[in-house]
Amino acid sequence: MLRIISANLNGIRSAARKGFFEWLPHQHADFICVQELKAQASNMTPEMHDPDGWYGHFHYAEKKGYSGVGIFTPHQPDQVIQGIGNAEFDAEGRYIELVFGDRLSVVSVYVPSGSSGELRQEAKYRFMDLFYEHLANLMKSGREVVVCGDWNIAHKEIDLKNWRSNQKNSGFLPEERAWLTRVLDELNWVDVYRRLYPDTTGEAYTWWSNRGQAWANNTGWRLDYQLATQGLAATATEASVYKAERFSDHAPLLIDYAWKL
Repeated sequence: MLRIISANLNGIRSAARKGFFEWLPHQHADFICVQELKAQASNMTPEMHDPDGWYGHFHYAEKKGYSGVGIFTPHQPDQVIQGIGNAEFDAEGRYIELVFGDRLSVVSVYVPSGSSGELRQEAKYRFMDLFYEHLANLMKSGREVVVCGDWNIAHKEIDLKNWRSNQKNSGFLPEERAWLTRVLDELNWVDVYRRLYPDTTGEAYTWWSNRGQAWANNTGWRLDYQLATQGLAATATEASVYKAERFSDHAPLLIDYAWKL
């Protein structure tokens, strides 16, 4: 059994104060992919960097208190890849990949948000264009691959509560949704949660705005995904969104695969 978790922490130091590292060892996970560290190496305590029994691998943003991704695992990878080979986005700390021989790659990615304005939306589109090609190359690698992360896109109407009023907002724009459809239909990646639960609505949400009563009313969005190659995705047995505790404005996505590393 392979258990993989994806969690946007909205600040690893904040998540630590809210109990994330007390929760982590009880999940019996093989990989915990995290996004939005909002920290540099100098900010990381030993607990944050290498929790007991785990190795932490990170790609930090150059800008302080911004972005950053990581993966916690008890397994030693053969290779650690930081970035997608693009200076603009690699400076933002958006991609890390752990490679295990010719069998498996595990990726943590943080797709840019365009919600702060037109310039960042344009940057998001630039990233999406680059990342599409990167996903195509990953698919050709011959390894099974899982790409975990905050994709900052709700794919379909079922994936957010108020879809009608958000059709002109970043995260649910037609161009973004069409791009994700192309990733799935043309590149043959599998949205593993949707493969298991094609009709689930509210239980699938992974992000809630801090404004108003979004959490209390479950006015959420499904922004966090695990996209996997066909072989690995076919072994997925169960998925859930962990909501018993809140470590950030996102909730962890847990998926079990009947697959041995």
